[in-house]
Amino acid sequence: MSSATKLILAPIRGITDCHFRRIFHNYFPGFDSALAPFINPQRASNFKPNQVKDLLPEANLTLPVVPQLLHTNVQDFLFLANRLAGFGYTEINWNLGCPAPMVTKKKRGSGLLPYPDEILAFLDQVMEKIPIKLSIKTRLGLESPDELLHLLPLLDQYPLSEIIIHGRLGKQLYKGTTDLDSFARCLQRTKHSIVYNGDITSTENFKKLQTQFPEIDKWMIGRGVLSDPFLAGEIKGIYQQDKVHQLQCFHADLFACYGDLLSGQAHLLGRMKQLWVYLSVFFPPAQKTWKKIKKCSTEEKYLRVTKECFARASTD
Repeated sequence: MSSATKLILAPIRGITDCHFRRIFHNYFPGFDSALAPFINPQRASNFKPNQVKDLLPEANLTLPVVPQLLHTNVQDFLFLANRLAGFGYTEINWNLGCPAPMVTKKKRGSGLLPYPDEILAFLDQVMEKIPIKLSIKTRLGLESPDELLHLLPLLDQYPLSEIIIHGRLGKQLYKGTTDLDSFARCLQRTKHSIVYNGDITSTENFKKLQTQFPEIDKWMIGRGVLSDPFLAGEIKGIYQQDKVHQLQCFHADLFACYGDLLSGQAHLLGRMKQLWVYLSVFFPPAQKTWKKIKKCSTEEKYLRVTKECFARASTD
């Protein structure tokens, strides 16, 4: 693997907040940076400092992070861009990829991709006033890959730092497979630096993608590394010996952190269970493991079941 290869931790709402990023990076090296989950759209006049607590400089001292905005209102976007620049950030990301129906129906995220004129009008107003660099995270389209294929050449007129492309359509959500043929066509339609995102789930899978797309040197990984936290490190040639022990210590630190931050066991268990939707893959059979975790209604039962999971894995 080239020493120039960079790995970015993908934003996953409800999981990859600043506390997760910090603790994860302490136990599992390999990522060069992270993209933060998007800040919810809000009017400047109603701006709440609590909305950006995940991006406070003192909460992000270990792994470099790029803030992400979902806004489609120019005034509000610029307000937050300036606020984040004041924190010391030098780049922000505009989300044109979120596939959630509650987002797309408002013409945000990937829901804006069928409307290239609105995207360009937004950039025309933002790019001349924004005080920091701007990148875009997107999908192949909402309904058709033709949407992004049409948009990409039009984006060449703007000095974007990079474009991150997830190889699915918005309507797919996270179902089905990535469309590598359409991704390859995208590479021929843009002058911008492109980051690949989507279904990097193993070192073997990553090597195949590297071979297929040798021009790509930045890669974003999300769900794959939640299922196998060692993946980024192994891609970088970093191998850890006692994986189960390392994972158990990570889990204990994360549980303790959220136990201090969240009020009530329902909130704590809800947060931890979001991670186990993916992490259960590390403890086969995954479906059986997830069902046991999902049924836990008290901290005591949760800790007992997870302890059994680690014990079973250490003997396999």
